[in-house]
Amino acid sequence: MSDETQQQPRIRGKSMYSYIADAWKVPSTNYLKDLNKQRRIDWRREENFVRIERPTRLDRARNAGYKAKQGYVLVRGRVRKGSFHKRQIKAGRRAKRKGILAITVGKSIQRMAEERAQKRYPNLEVLNSYWVGADGQHEWYEIILVDPHHPVIKADPKINWICENTHKNRVYRGKTSAGKKGRGLDKKGKGVVKNRPSIRANGRRAK
Repeated sequence: MSDETQQQPRIRGKSMYSYIADAWKVPSTNYLKDLNKQRRIDWRREENFVRIERPTRLDRARNAGYKAKQGYVLVRGRVRKGSFHKRQIKAGRRAKRKGILAITVGKSIQRMAEERAQKRYPNLEVLNSYWVGADGQHEWYEIILVDPHHPVIKADPKINWICENTHKNRVYRGKTSAGKKGRGLDKKGKGVVKNRPSIRANGRRAK
């Protein structure tokens, strides 16, 4: 074997998850275009927060902590799009002060979907969630829930931390990935030094 052959870099093939992720980057330009269109038609007819057997986006599900084993539950939930819908004020102040336009909630729509899923499945704990689709009125997320009382979960050293009582109702305290992002904990350094441990707790610190 010559030296030139030995010096050639080794080419590694992409994983299956990489191809799935590439397809979901711009789904309107590949095979997902017609598939997602039919999915949204079917999802609109479904009841909100439906338990599903397998993830729509396997790469995002695995990245968010999902495993195809007992104790893991997948739920697809629908949440409305847009900001607050406030009543029109007819009189009493000028239009500039009516307080209707450009008012957004402090929580992301994804966090709302996670909290509503937790409310419908109180015996489970929300692990994470990911986006799967949207139309003109709604957005759909798939929420990963874990049964902390399941013996398979208790025996798994990678996930049995969720069985501890300190992690109960973690979604309401912003402990999921979407919750940490909404609290500004996905950034470090200049500009976010007052976000830890939380904005409210930082304001109570002794000077």
